[in-house]
Amino acid sequence: MRLLIVGYSEAGHMGSYLASAAKQLRLEHRIIDARGAEARGRIVNSFHRRLRGGRPARLGRFGAQVLETCAAMRPNVVLTTGCAPLDQPQIASLRRGGIRVINYSTDDPWNPALRAPWFLSVLPAYDAVFSARRANLDDFRRLGVRVVHYLPFGYDPQVHRPWPHDGLAGQASDVLFVGGCDGDRLPLIGALIDGGLQLALFGGYWNRHSKTRPFWRGIVDQDTIRAASAATRVCLCLVRRANRDDNVMRSFEAAAIGGCILAEDTPGHRDLFGPENHSARYFRNTSEMVQEAKALVSDPQARRSISVQLRKRIAMGGNSYADRLMTMLRLSGAGDLSRA
Repeated sequence: MRLLIVGYSEAGHMGSYLASAAKQLRLEHRIIDARGAEARGRIVNSFHRRLRGGRPARLGRFGAQVLETCAAMRPNVVLTTGCAPLDQPQIASLRRGGIRVINYSTDDPWNPALRAPWFLSVLPAYDAVFSARRANLDDFRRLGVRVVHYLPFGYDPQVHRPWPHDGLAGQASDVLFVGGCDGDRLPLIGALIDGGLQLALFGGYWNRHSKTRPFWRGIVDQDTIRAASAATRVCLCLVRRANRDDNVMRSFEAAAIGGCILAEDTPGHRDLFGPENHSARYFRNTSEMVQEAKALVSDPQARRSISVQLRKRIAMGGNSYADRLMTMLRLSGAGDLSRA
């Protein structure tokens, strides 16, 4: 089995996690960084996004590089992630050569902020698309995609693991949230602040608002987040509504790190975290969120119980990116790697 991954190779991105999964499975693999399809200048990239239907500036040149790599490597499968910079002619050429070409759709292509008409026109060329959300499965089918599967996010056990007990934990907090400052998230975080809770916010744009700025701790690596998770009382899990998510990457990462989870009530979160009050707490609206957060902050015994049960649940396995990669390769017809 030879696998070529097209995605962002930077730590914390899906491409890097899938490359790590391939290594764990001892697959011959290579990753081509999708940033190669972008221009060096921000202005040029912005022009292409706004006036050329989101088409990457160096799409053709990048596609030629992928074809050259495949000619030398002869992979069985090309796996692209997100809004991948491969055009129809390149995908058709790969498929004619007997290579299966599949996509892991990590963001909703119909999200208004991410929608790229050129990419939507390319999707039917793939052999299969795996979506991290149930909400858009029918959209893919209506678009003409041959095979569509729901495949939620996962975690990398080599990256997302509990902080050691003897390690120096981060700055203490009541509630930890890791993720960008989306417009629909701001009122939720504001309500926690108004409720008198001490927050730790990691991710983009929280520093742009006067209310959240004092709690912003920047954009950091996973070890810093692990340390912060060990120092907080509650790990908050919110979905990205513009993406029509019912789980996000952070949902699985927070669970694997082993915090006390307070999660937005979605089918995906219940699948992952299990029954109410057993290995997580859930909320359906802002007032429930604040109420549950305060209850957990004041109840160390409940937090310990939830954390212990969640670690047991995650330890049962089946949610790592190695598991996700095996599923994609098996369902795309590339073979069963369960013994890899």
